[in-house]
Amino acid sequence: MAVRSIVIFGDPVLHTPAKPVETFDQELRDLVQDMFETMDAAPGVGLAGPQVGIPLRLFTYGYLDDDNRQWRGVAINPELWITPVPAGEADEDEDVEGCLSYPGERFPLLRSPRAILRAVDLDQNPFEIHADGWLARIFQHEYDHLDGTVYVDRLEHFYAKIATKVTRKRGWGGPGLDWMPGVDNLDE
Repeated sequence: MAVRSIVIFGDPVLHTPAKPVETFDQELRDLVQDMFETMDAAPGVGLAGPQVGIPLRLFTYGYLDDDNRQWRGVAINPELWITPVPAGEADEDEDVEGCLSYPGERFPLLRSPRAILRAVDLDQNPFEIHADGWLARIFQHEYDHLDGTVYVDRLEHFYAKIATKVTRKRGWGGPGLDWMPGVDNLDE
């Protein structure tokens, strides 16, 4: 398998709703394996199909929670239910979020503290996960990618202005830009 390049903010694949996965075959298994390798190499805690240029409704996740429990899997054709997002402003320390398709930047964003993820795995077995805290945030972030939303699209006005400046400065915002984990250094 292989590490794939990650599409950068502005490419149409990141801003278009993904299509349901219909074919469960070796090609899908290879894609999922590549997505895990890419997510780990980046490093990240989640990666959606559109982020590697594949407009399908699936994402991988890998997260070690505060109880040392490893959450790792793939969600195919997911559905997500969330509790209401708390009122107020995002905390600059507690609510900070990043994205592999907006590399090297992090901004605070309020998310729901709880979520229920329903999906199928590679063998089309349905599963359900009740998530709290960061795992709920990961699921919301990746699910957004499947609907054509990048987290910077959700930022409060103050941070959205900063993100717009970063996008212009880095030359992002259009099609055809990507980066390769383990090769490109985009934190400069």
